[in-house]
Amino acid sequence: MKSGAFTLIELMIVVVIISFLAVLAVPQLSRYKAKAYQAEVAVNLASLHTAQQTFFAQNGFYTNVLLGENGLGWRPTGYQESGKSNFHYTYGFNFPGAQEGVHYFVGKLGAPVTSLGSTNAAKDGFIACAAGDVMGKNAVDVWQIDENRNIKHTQNGVD
Repeated sequence: MKSGAFTLIELMIVVVIISFLAVLAVPQLSRYKAKAYQAEVAVNLASLHTAQQTFFAQNGFYTNVLLGENGLGWRPTGYQESGKSNFHYTYGFNFPGAQEGVHYFVGKLGAPVTSLGSTNAAKDGFIACAAGDVMGKNAVDVWQIDENRNIKHTQNGVD
């Protein structure tokens, strides 16, 4: 007598097939997520460059103060004062005495300011960085921009 229901063996085979397909798809999804994070970097670094150029036009020098008195008034897209910011990379400048929320901003990926390398602003130029552990494997992905809007991928933490 046939009841029309699936047997336990048939259900187990379906679960195994779905699990196999998921194992194949997850690494590809991680790469797409990393590319989306890198798009965030391009937008934020270009925005930082524009803010620096505006500041330079008004003052005749570049600054390492992103937010605060005599600063650019810049913060990453998605930054919120409440502490629940919606950006991923750490952005800004790393130099002795740099302060979070003034000279740099730490994103959701939690890359420490030291992963920005040695960055700063001077009278005639600047180098700012963005860093994030995108894949969660302690391999930091680092990007930098300078006064000429040269964006460089200085350390690949995705592949």
